[in-house]
Amino acid sequence: MFHVHEIESTFLGATRRITVWRSSGARRVCRASSADRRAASLFPVLYLNDGQNLFEPGRAFGGLTWRVAETIERLVRRSRIPPLIVVGIDHGDARRAREYLPVEDERNPHARVPLGRQYAEFVTRDVIPFVSSRYPVAPGALNTGFGGSSYGAVAALSTVLAKPGVFGKLLLESPSLYVGGGYILKQARSAARWPERVYLGVGTEETGRADRNREPVANVRKLQRLLQRAGLGPARLKTVVEPGASHSEDAWARRLPSALEFLFSRRSGRRSPRDTV
Repeated sequence: MFHVHEIESTFLGATRRITVWRSSGARRVCRASSADRRAASLFPVLYLNDGQNLFEPGRAFGGLTWRVAETIERLVRRSRIPPLIVVGIDHGDARRAREYLPVEDERNPHARVPLGRQYAEFVTRDVIPFVSSRYPVAPGALNTGFGGSSYGAVAALSTVLAKPGVFGKLLLESPSLYVGGGYILKQARSAARWPERVYLGVGTEETGRADRNREPVANVRKLQRLLQRAGLGPARLKTVVEPGASHSEDAWARRLPSALEFLFSRRSGRRSPRDTV
């Protein structure tokens, strides 16, 4: 079940569409002011960037989605994760690179004058309060996740660093950690607080060029080691390097079950035979 909203943001100076999807068991809308809200069951929420690519092939890049709805429904039916609320935040089309990055990407002429700091404010001060006031969202960082892929993963990581304590779960797929000469990795070294669980995913053929495929994996490994030094052990950190996987929605959809189960299952910390760490 989808609900679409348009949110006007003073931080971005623009209006953004969000799509709220509720899995089986989480299909109830409650107003914050109603007495029913206090008695209703509350559910974990996952905010994801690039909302166009999550649910509907007709809106997705290349017609491929993350297959979010069917994946979550399957995991819920099998009691692998609890019912979830997912909020897809649309990107800003031509402004996508600027809004998602906290620093310029020297490889992309469209990534000048970054707005990543404003985007973090938009997510935490516009989107989250809007959703929390209208849907049965469980409060607290442990019930709140954020994620994305590529530039969207950088936006999620940058927001987590800028807003410690807001998110307890972080999902990063194929993060573009090279931007700004590794700027976000440098920022991460000084983080005082990390989410309770972090999932990192990357493929070995991200770039389509043999001479550049090592860089994305190497950067994810750097982030993995940084998190390990910060005290995140196997129960809090999972890294998946998928052989032969490209930089695509299809790859992120394929790894999504593993990511969701690690982040949201109470039995997290177990390792699947398919996982490469």
